[in-house]
Amino acid sequence: MNLFLPELSLAAFAILVILVDLFVRRKSILAGISVAGLVVTAIFTLTMWGGEAQSIFNNNLAVDNFALVFKLLFAGIAILVILASMDYVGKMSRFQGEYFALILLSTLGMMLMASATDLITIYVSIELVVLPICALVALLKDQKSTEAGLKYVLLSATISAVLLFGMALVFGVTGKTQISEIADAISGLNLVNAAANPALIAGIVLIIAGFGFKIATVPFHMWVPDVYEGAPTPITAYLSVASKAAGFAVIIRVFSTAFGNPAWLSSNWGVTFAILAAITMTVGNVLAIPQTNVKRMLGYSSIAQAGYIMVGLATIGIAPEAAISGQSSLVFFLVSYALTNLGAFIAIIAISNKVNSDDIKDFSGMLKRAPVLALALTICLISLIGMPPAAGFMAKFYIFSAGVSSGLMWLIIIALVNTAISAYYYLRVVKVMWFGEPASAEGVYSSTALRIALLIACFGVLLLGIFPGIIMNVTEAATSLFVLK
Repeated sequence: MNLFLPELSLAAFAILVILVDLFVRRKSILAGISVAGLVVTAIFTLTMWGGEAQSIFNNNLAVDNFALVFKLLFAGIAILVILASMDYVGKMSRFQGEYFALILLSTLGMMLMASATDLITIYVSIELVVLPICALVALLKDQKSTEAGLKYVLLSATISAVLLFGMALVFGVTGKTQISEIADAISGLNLVNAAANPALIAGIVLIIAGFGFKIATVPFHMWVPDVYEGAPTPITAYLSVASKAAGFAVIIRVFSTAFGNPAWLSSNWGVTFAILAAITMTVGNVLAIPQTNVKRMLGYSSIAQAGYIMVGLATIGIAPEAAISGQSSLVFFLVSYALTNLGAFIAIIAISNKVNSDDIKDFSGMLKRAPVLALALTICLISLIGMPPAAGFMAKFYIFSAGVSSGLMWLIIIALVNTAISAYYYLRVVKVMWFGEPASAEGVYSSTALRIALLIACFGVLLLGIFPGIIMNVTEAATSLFVLK
């Protein structure tokens, strides 16, 4: 039971938030309880680092360095989102208890996703993530928020059925639900090519589609711009990084373990991810160019970023000898992207609250009105492009290097072209803030909690850009257990 303490403590604090909400008028206490719960969860997680990999609950959950890294990442993301929400929760004064509790419950689901080693457990974990997020997206209860919540829940339900059908096909072929046992069953089938068992291939394709929705890859990206625009901005930030990281965590574990052998199988899903990566980054960047709403722009940007990250997935499948490089660079990319995108959205929260708009044109002259916010947003946008000295540069360097060493030069060329395309719409925001005329001379107020969150995010972006080895060593240790043979 000690190995399950991070999840148990987080569930207990989520319940505590709901109970305290019934008796207190000063709702800021709820944010403090939520942050305390996440800190306690992170401490429990840290105490397990470096130990021997173990399984709990009949091998349904793994307690290993890979899961622990993602648990820490999810806890850190949730802390920053809650701190950044302090300027925003006034818009939902009646539902602040529900707001913080739902963030904690969704984070709990993501932690379970990173640990899950059974298809049924994976599915239940995903639903624990999705259902709270559906409520969070619609929590503002205005027209845009309600529409976004409805779209997200309907599309999530549809893709959930697709994912479940894919899992059912894999179970039908192998007779197993635990991913290590699925791997043993597949290796015992003596398959020689894809045509030998079309049901297995169909199941894997449907699983890719189901997970593709979670990480917002083309053609399963249609929900992103509307949901990102309509959701409360802190939840947009949370959804853009935490949900994506959880999706990639479960993909790495499932595909590296269950479908890592035979070699033709891993190479085929590796090629599939490579093709999806090329299409995703291109579609995301091209559609981001005409956007005038900064949240929609970052929505399409997140689609493009998913394409870059999938280069690491392609590397894992196509070149098993370079799998550790692909996996560790992928996790490093997720950490740097989380800090970068959170920093961007935190700055946007402060600015949007003042100008009461998410339109890029309304950010005009922000350098004169709020130089710290403008500078922080600029640093994060530069990191999203992949320019030094920000973390995004090292993230792309590592993941592109892994792609080159795996023989994916064609994909890296496409990624570099897309990086150049992305510079246009990212730098357009910088140009408006730095060289545009301000609509007012009035400054932009932001709370201390938001400033702390922004400082942590921007410091992390610069730290990982200058000293990437700090995290890269950790990610290599976390992913070494998934090296394909």
